[in-house]
Parts: sequence; C-alpha cells; structure tokens
Amino acid sequence: MPGKKILIIDDEEDLCLLLKDYFRRKGHDVTISNDLNEGKDLLHKIVPDMVVLDNNLPGGTGWSTASQIAADFPDIYILLISAYNPALPVMPAGAKFNTIEKPISFAELDKHLLKL
Repeated sequence: MPGKKILIIDDEEDLCLLLKDYFRRKGHDVTISNDLNEGKDLLHKIVPDMVVLDNNLPGGTGWSTASQIAADFPDIYILLISAYNPALPVMPAGAKFNTIEKPISFAELDKHLLKL
C-alpha cells in the first residue's frame, strides 16, 4: 500500500506522537493538530486520506464535526476515537467512517489502514 496522508486531531499529545510514529513507520505522511479549529484548517490544506478524530477537543467536539467533514470530503476515511463511547454522529449516506475506543490497539489501527 503506498503511503497515505493522515491527519490526527486529538488533544492528547502523547497519543498523537505515538500514533504519528506508528503511521510513519508504515510509510504514511502524518500531520497532527491538538485543536479542532486548527485541525479543520489543516484538513482543507492537506486533504488527507484519513482523519483520526477525537471527540472532546479544544475548540469543540470532533464527532459533531464528523458529518460535515464527510459531506465536504466524501473520499476521506474518518476514524472517530474516544475514551468513552458517545452516541454516534449522524453521517451522510455513503460516508467512510468507523469508531475505535481508547486505549487504541495497533492491530485495530491496522484493520482501519486496510480500508484506505
């Protein structure tokens, strides 16, 4: 699988660095944002193949933004992550997304990378 562009939007800096290292070792280009508003700006600039999106973030809730991301960028795979399992956002028909609970396992991440 050729390298993909991945945007991680999560306020847990240690988790972001761990994920960044993991994805980079697999040959992917990774960008990190610890703030939802900054993350949305980066989304429009880099148009990644996958967004790893936390729910509770400075600037708002990621999951409430997920449906708009899916509508604006239907080809982006959205991986919603959270330490607890909140109600899923209403997503547009055909949206490419899934959820994963923290703590995140690398085996679980690999399954989602195969969907890119």
